[in-house]
Amino acid sequence: MSEHVIYAASWLINPDAPPLAGGALLVRDGVIEEVGTLATLRRHSSAPVCEYPGCAVIPGFVNAHTHLELTHFPAWRSRSAVDYHPRRFSDWIVQLIKISRGLTAADYPSSVREGIRMCLEAGTTAIGEIVTNPLHTPLYHHSPLGGRLYQELLGQDEGLFSVKLAAAEAVALQWGRSEFLPSGLSPHSPYTLAEGHLTTIREHAASHQLPLAIHLSESRVETDLIFDGSGELAEFFYPFVGWERYLGKGAGCSSTELLDRHGLLTRSTMAIHCVQVTETDVQLLSSRGCHVVLCPRSNDILDVGRAPVRLLKKYSVPLALGTDSLASNNSLSLWDELRFAREVYAGELSDADLFAMVTCGGAEALGIALRCGTLERGKRADFQVIGNCSGGEGELLSRVLDGGALQELYLGGVRYGG
Repeated sequence: MSEHVIYAASWLINPDAPPLAGGALLVRDGVIEEVGTLATLRRHSSAPVCEYPGCAVIPGFVNAHTHLELTHFPAWRSRSAVDYHPRRFSDWIVQLIKISRGLTAADYPSSVREGIRMCLEAGTTAIGEIVTNPLHTPLYHHSPLGGRLYQELLGQDEGLFSVKLAAAEAVALQWGRSEFLPSGLSPHSPYTLAEGHLTTIREHAASHQLPLAIHLSESRVETDLIFDGSGELAEFFYPFVGWERYLGKGAGCSSTELLDRHGLLTRSTMAIHCVQVTETDVQLLSSRGCHVVLCPRSNDILDVGRAPVRLLKKYSVPLALGTDSLASNNSLSLWDELRFAREVYAGELSDADLFAMVTCGGAEALGIALRCGTLERGKRADFQVIGNCSGGEGELLSRVLDGGALQELYLGGVRYGG
């Protein structure tokens, strides 16, 4: 027998639509069957009603960029003998690697599970996760989270890269048909991959229709390395990982142009960070239909700069928001992220912009907008019940983003924790 329930609140808020007073969802078997006012839905259905007066129902958030394997990084750092006081981006990378080298395979599963729990408790129902170890993939599929899992690719040596690509591709194909957590590939970044591997990645991604997630232009030192082979990454990071022999004269272009030369910028490409992009880069990202994921708190903590949002909006580049990992952030909450972004990008991103970025924008970036990101008929019933939402329609969204409190979370119509 199917389960049929109406969920109602004082307001139902969807991105890119006026708030609906007295809004409600008719949910059957975890899927939204109808959206409307409670009065309308009651005329159409005799289903029991679960009411939340003084609250707003909004879509579950989509965290477009996460590394949940690193959730326990603060604890690993504190127990490590590594003197962790990074002053530069390259310091941070090296110290992250040093701490990771002190871990075992047994350290990661609990870190992933804790990351999943933290996301859910912050109202996130879908993630764009970078999976470093393909063996961790089942952990995500055993959770209620949706989203997309991007299997990470990096390395310079052709033999080692080929092994990693084969493993990533095998897992991506094994789980690629998953309804709620389909697969993708994540070429880590232009500075951690030999240029010769980029075309190979494009060919494999295209042959299996696997979307891409790429860290792009996160820091100035990446720009230096890609352009002429100079800077801190060449002097400090490459020798640390034994890649000196792979240093060349640079590509003579930006990271964005380099990826485009090899066909990696497409409508199914998600470019993450984009702090150091130029206007030419932004025009290129726009013309190729790429999505950009901003991670402003991570960028602030690592002191790499701030993404040029005004420029990205000028060229209509679709935007999403991500928290990155707890190796470079203080929480996995998109509520925290969007509230920080409200301050950092005041006058550049409106409340409506930010709300779209953590809902439909994230879903579109991950290529899962047919299943989530808005509260519409036929989509999975993933939604948040937000308290402290009394009052009229005027400035409602601002009140929600300012002081809204997550009261309940539903995934596929099932109350989380209930």
